[in-house]
Order: sequence, then structure tokens, then C-alpha cells
Amino acid sequence: MIISASYRTDIPAFYAQWFLNRLDAGFARTINPYGGQVSTVSLTGDAVDGFVFWTRNLEPFTGALDVVHGRNLPFVLQYTVTGYPRALDAATIDPERAITHLRAVAARFGPGVGVWRYDPIVFSSLTPPAWHRQNFHRLCAQMKGTVDEVVVSFAQNYRKTARNMAVAARAAGFEWWDPPADEKQALLASLAEIADGHGLPLKLCGQPELRTEGVGEARCVDAERLSRVAGWDITAPRRPHRKTCGCWASRDIGAYDSCPHGCAYCYAVNSRDAAKRRFQNHDPTSEYLFAPLNRD
Repeated sequence: MIISASYRTDIPAFYAQWFLNRLDAGFARTINPYGGQVSTVSLTGDAVDGFVFWTRNLEPFTGALDVVHGRNLPFVLQYTVTGYPRALDAATIDPERAITHLRAVAARFGPGVGVWRYDPIVFSSLTPPAWHRQNFHRLCAQMKGTVDEVVVSFAQNYRKTARNMAVAARAAGFEWWDPPADEKQALLASLAEIADGHGLPLKLCGQPELRTEGVGEARCVDAERLSRVAGWDITAPRRPHRKTCGCWASRDIGAYDSCPHGCAYCYAVNSRDAAKRRFQNHDPTSEYLFAPLNRD
């Protein structure tokens, strides 16, 4: 079983102690965000094939990586680095700090462990296509030799995403839009060319209808990459959490509406204020990242 921690929230940045407590306990309890069912997910060495960690700030989690490594459990790090303006990314760390973290991960655990994510791509008056091309080129130059691929995707305009983007746009005085597919593909082709010039294959996550020549399919939960990192074969069914996704099956131990980074376009947060309150009230000794009401 591959454990995802977590595409629902940033466990490495904000919930490292909870993760270590659950690792010591050998299990975590999770709540299905759609049906409310409670599950117990084993975190013992004989049950876990590997971890996929997702973050925008690895610094609070560096000790936890050493613990996981010390237990001979392979892991992959999906690290989002975009360098967006503060109106879009309210509280993420500077790209230079994040890239320093990725370099340290490559030196400590091997170059295949870290994966750079430049996603989601947001079209706005602050980040038009020309801005993305220039920004992406700068980041590629800094990433060269540190990671072996870059994953991109375009912002999904879910109802909550559109609502939060509208609030941020009014507050900061910018405009944003969701362009047609051909404009996204034109930018994607430009980014693929830039990435290729820096020796980085570009992969597209979960949007196969937009793929163009030179762009591969992202497999963020990737048993093959975990196998290379581990040095032994890791098998898992190809049962992604979305039909358009190229991932292997995994169990996620995070919770929505719990990341206080404050990214305006986030699909996992309904209310930034509510997410901040949940983080402040978090109990790292709980079996759940956030326990359901009226339940033991």
C-alpha cells in the first residue's frame, strides 16, 4: 500500500508531529470527505510500501524524513514551487528556500526522490502567459541538476476555487480568467520547450485532453519511481483517485479545509479563515488529523 500525505493538505509544512505520532502508533484514522465513512489506515512497515509526501515547505518535516528513511520506507516528495505573487500565494515560502530544500533532499536521499511541481498554472493579470514563461525559465535554471522532471497542471475552476479567486481579486485589484484549451496548450508547449532546454521532462497532471507534443503524463503516486528509490520492486494497482489521473492506487491520510497556506486558487480549502482556525485547534495526539464531531 502506498500512503499519500497528502494531496488534501500540507502535512509536511503543518502537521509533522501528528504524522510522527501516527507513524509510532502504526496507524491513522481518516474520514471519507464525500461519504463520511471512517477508515483505519495501517502505517506499519509490513503494510506500507512507500510514502508520497506533498508540500510547499519541507523545512518542518526534515526530521520526519530521516525517521521514515531510518525505517527503510521509501518515499517520494512532490514539492510545489511557483514563485507566485502574494495576492495568489499568501504564505508560501520563497522559491529559493524551497529549491534549497530540494537540493538537500537530492544530496541526502538521492536525485529521484524530489519532484518539482509548477502547478496549478493560474491565468491572471498578475501572471499572464508571458510572466509564466519568464518565471518558469528562471526556476528551471535554478532547478537544473536537482530534480529529474517537472509536473504542471492548470487551475481547475471549481465553485469554491472561483469564489476564493474572486475574493482575492477584489482585495488585491487583479483580474483572472480561465482561457480556452488552445491557449493553455500554447503555453504548455512553450513551457515544455523551456523545460527540455534545461534537461527536465515536463509532465501534465490529470488533464490528458490538453497534452501536446513533448508533454508526458504525470504519475504523481508512482510505484515505478518508488521502486527506483527503494531499490526493489513495489507493486500497486493502477487505481487512481481520478479517472483522468495516471497514478497508482494510494491511501491518503490528510483532510480537506486544513491547510493555512492561503493560496487563492486552492481546490482543497473552502474558507481560508476556517482552515486557519482548524490548524490552530489541531491536536497532534489525535488518531485523526481532524476528528469528526460526536465520534470517539
